[in-house]
Amino acid sequence: MRGIGALGRGAGLAGMRGGTRAGGARGFAVAGGAEASAPATTAAGIDAVGASLLILQAENATAERDAAARQRAESLLEELRRLQLGLLGGETDRDSLHRLAALRLGEEGADPALREVVEAIALRAAIELARRGEV
Repeated sequence: MRGIGALGRGAGLAGMRGGTRAGGARGFAVAGGAEASAPATTAAGIDAVGASLLILQAENATAERDAAARQRAESLLEELRRLQLGLLGGETDRDSLHRLAALRLGEEGADPALREVVEAIALRAAIELARRGEV
């Protein structure tokens, strides 16, 4: 073949089908070693897709951890507020102390800043529990 769309001398359809395979049979063959590079390219594409999926899963897991940590921090603050209101009213809410003790341990989050805040709130809860002998 010479150029785009022009067949050279002696290169008819019979010449295009004339290649031989490794076993000696005549048939179609792709020239230039493209057979070897196709599986490698496909494998690289699959690896890239797999890596992308793993990254997405990790990001989702991180977001879920952070959401759970935020919820825990809000619950701890709510129980500390109830405890404070009870103290101002001259009574100790035993149920609030038990809920506070249950929330003391849990998810701290993946985000370092969030983790620091949650740890500080959990420390305050632990101090309040220790003051009341509930540790």
